Amino acid sequence: MSAFKLGLVVNPYSGIGGALALKGSDGEAIRTQALQAGAELLAEKKMARALEKLIPLNAQIHIYTATGAMGEDISRLLGFSHTVVYTPPRAQTEGEDTEAAVNAIRKVGVDLLLFAGGDGTARNVCRVIKNSLPVLGVPAGCKIHSGVYAVTPPAAGEVVAMMVKGELVSEVDAEVRDIDEDAFRAGRVLAKSFGEMRVPDELGYVQAVKMGGKESDELVLDDIAAHIQDIMNEEPNTLFVMGSGSTVAGIMASQQLQNTLLGVDVVQGGSVIATDVTARQLLDITANKPCKLVITLIGGQGHIFGRGNQQLSPTFLRQLSKDEMLIVATKAKLRALDGRPLRLDTGDTELDEALTGYFSVITGYRDKVLYPAT
Repeated sequence: MSAFKLGLVVNPYSGIGGALALKGSDGEAIRTQALQAGAELLAEKKMARALEKLIPLNAQIHIYTATGAMGEDISRLLGFSHTVVYTPPRAQTEGEDTEAAVNAIRKVGVDLLLFAGGDGTARNVCRVIKNSLPVLGVPAGCKIHSGVYAVTPPAAGEVVAMMVKGELVSEVDAEVRDIDEDAFRAGRVLAKSFGEMRVPDELGYVQAVKMGGKESDELVLDDIAAHIQDIMNEEPNTLFVMGSGSTVAGIMASQQLQNTLLGVDVVQGGSVIATDVTARQLLDITANKPCKLVITLIGGQGHIFGRGNQQLSPTFLRQLSKDEMLIVATKAKLRALDGRPLRLDTGDTELDEALTGYFSVITGYRDKVLYPAT
């Protein structure tokens, strides 16, 4: 598999006011006050503690980051290959620099964004990323109310290492929360939600395991079907293209919908509107309409495209983002791959390369894991 693309952003001033009882580090005035009082910049050191867990895997990782203290310095110091994609215009960086760096990294198409900061930094990241790719925070701020942070910097590194090694890692939707620092300094805690982001969770993947650690396939398939049905109910105007295979057939059966086991059907608003479609028919039906694809692993080597579903042409697939490709599989089925990645064989080399990286695989009801594809 190609190198793991790790996005890396450090908010150098995160946590600078903590030791001085300034109740945060938001705003140039507070940072200036903290620096004049001799505050130590610790965010880089905390990111280093996370990255140290990845040093044994550095040959498998390429970092995309911003210049200087925002990520370049620590990447170079620890010997990681890296590419700088953003340079801030001033020495003392602001929240807009975090957002600009994150946006530049997002455009690269990384597998995971690792960032060091506090709740204000998480807000900046969420404003740009939303749920477009997985993120993980290295706690470095005065305020850590958000659920997007690992419990410690080394714990963040351990989670990333699991992903790089291709181990099963759950994906959860975690809340970004922040408090009003001015109110906090006045003794009042006013916390507010600012959205959710996708976060890898090394512990969560056992939550759907049943009966002595073994999954019951029938129960897990019911859970997967219920999750997909919820999505369909929430989006009655979206076309759902249902791929081949028994897992997808189980989803269709749960809704008492006609299914073509070895073909492709189209569902909208709880009804089948087209069965066993050809590649050309699929393009005609879905042209300029909201659309999502539901597929599972086909073949013994973990193919998601190119084996038994050639109706899903490169032209059709290019219409979809990764978020619109809903891959469904039990964890037992993923474990049976024995660490091998999902296989992309769309017939278009450039498209295969663009899709290479991590997918969210739905493995139960509101239960997902991150799994690599190549």
